[in-house]
Amino acid sequence: MLDLRPHVRPGDGVWWGQAAAEATPLVDALHEQFADIGDVRAFCGISPHRRTPPDGLTVVSYGAMGQLRSLRERLEVVPAHYSTLPRLFAQRLLPGDVGLVQVAPPGPDGTCSLGIGVDYSADAARYSRTLVAEVNHRMPVTRGEPGIPLDRFAAVLETDRPLPALSDRAPDDVDAAIAAHVADLVEDGDTIQIGVGALPNAILAGLAGHRDLGVHTGMITDGVLRLVEAGVVTGSRKEIDPGVVMTGMALCSPGLYASLPGLPVEFRPAGYTHGAAVLARLGRLVSVNAALQIDLTGQVGSETVAGRYLGGVGGQADFSGAAARTGARSIIALRSCAGESSTVVTALDGPVTTARADVDVVVTEHGVAHLRGCPLPDRPRRLAAIADPRHRDALLRAASPKGLR
Repeated sequence: MLDLRPHVRPGDGVWWGQAAAEATPLVDALHEQFADIGDVRAFCGISPHRRTPPDGLTVVSYGAMGQLRSLRERLEVVPAHYSTLPRLFAQRLLPGDVGLVQVAPPGPDGTCSLGIGVDYSADAARYSRTLVAEVNHRMPVTRGEPGIPLDRFAAVLETDRPLPALSDRAPDDVDAAIAAHVADLVEDGDTIQIGVGALPNAILAGLAGHRDLGVHTGMITDGVLRLVEAGVVTGSRKEIDPGVVMTGMALCSPGLYASLPGLPVEFRPAGYTHGAAVLARLGRLVSVNAALQIDLTGQVGSETVAGRYLGGVGGQADFSGAAARTGARSIIALRSCAGESSTVVTALDGPVTTARADVDVVVTEHGVAHLRGCPLPDRPRRLAAIADPRHRDALLRAASPKGLR
């Protein structure tokens, strides 16, 4: 185990990469050595590992994704659009003194690729006093970001461990029904942004009959790479970065991690993948985002339900806003029920994540509600029509002009 005590000072803010790019051995070392280091705050995004932070270690994130949900009161959420993370690190509003980074072995020029985890790591690294690296011999060298010089790292731990694989439940019939509706809304030549999970996987599989799709998104999974290999995703009609899948992260199966260097995929920082000026140039952008709830006016809740943080703002508002204003269409796709509770509600349980003005279409397994240009009085009827049939009458009875202002 690497000794972090010479590099992390009491009062420091420490960050590390997310998902499969997490420098797990270094994070474990921080936990083990925390009592000797002293007061430290930490920042991370999606975490694939369930840990109980040592007493006194505050964990900060932009949401409660992955295993961070289990922290509950130990987690401090900073509501922020993903596109603003670079500025928050630059302004030292997020923990950023020391970065724990997983990288590929250095190339002939002495630089280490950030591999599958460029996203906020590339931006945070620019503003960190100290960087400590896990040089993983199984991290692929990817295109896009130039990488970090080996001599920039204060300490290095070499590993040879497999990258974590995507572990979602298999899509079911409800996912497939939603996917079929979404596929009808996507046109050949569109550029897709989509998230991760069973429903996005089903949607990607449902696009197999399309042609010349492009991809510009925050994270790619097996579903995107299979469409690349099948010739469905060519990017030939993209207004910018033609022929290239643009992303910041990857969370795939092991075999597809190894194939990345040979595929037309580029990894860029969050300021590029989510930046408003960049997204405004994608005139055929179709954003497809999930939600926890949607109210009868089209407001989207993707953060909390019943007072518990279950998600985050993330890139949803960045992409939905761009797709609705300057792109092709903004789609919110969700199952009509969570357990026995309707996800189409008269009022959100938590904050509004995405404004109703940035939602063009809502899709459930029961159909499609077109909201672009739809006046407020007509929205409850359209949204109730795609709710679970058991809840439709109650939703319509609860709707009133006063609640639609």
